[in-house]
Amino acid sequence: MSEDPGASPGVEERFPHLREMATSDPFAARLGAELIDPDPTRLQVALKVEEHHTNFMGLVHGGVVYSLADVALSLISNAEVEAVAIDTHLVQAASARAGDRLVATATPATRSRSLATYRITVERGDRRTIGLFTGTVFHRGARPAGEAG
Repeated sequence: MSEDPGASPGVEERFPHLREMATSDPFAARLGAELIDPDPTRLQVALKVEEHHTNFMGLVHGGVVYSLADVALSLISNAEVEAVAIDTHLVQAASARAGDRLVATATPATRSRSLATYRITVERGDRRTIGLFTGTVFHRGARPAGEAG
């Protein structure tokens, strides 16, 4: 996962473990997901749709859209405390084809001591929303998953 020059200023210094978590995730790497903005108030992950991401109709497979959103959820929800997903939901509003760039933007919706819910919007390069994802996580620990204690 590569760094985007458009990343939020100062975020890399405050949350260096997000970049480390992103680059050490074998599933995200195999998927082709890249962390482009590690801001835990508006985290972004991108993916270029390749032929192997498409289904028999030549459209991006719904599992790819879901997986990209789930990668964003895993990173944003573990920014400040270790968390695991307990519920997720995806509405697929449109599709994409090989060559399209998808960007998943994750933002916090609600948060309590033990639970948090995030909204992730997946858009194509033309800014068309193709997926609306909601994920709820359970907070397991006091520190981010990627941080040593």
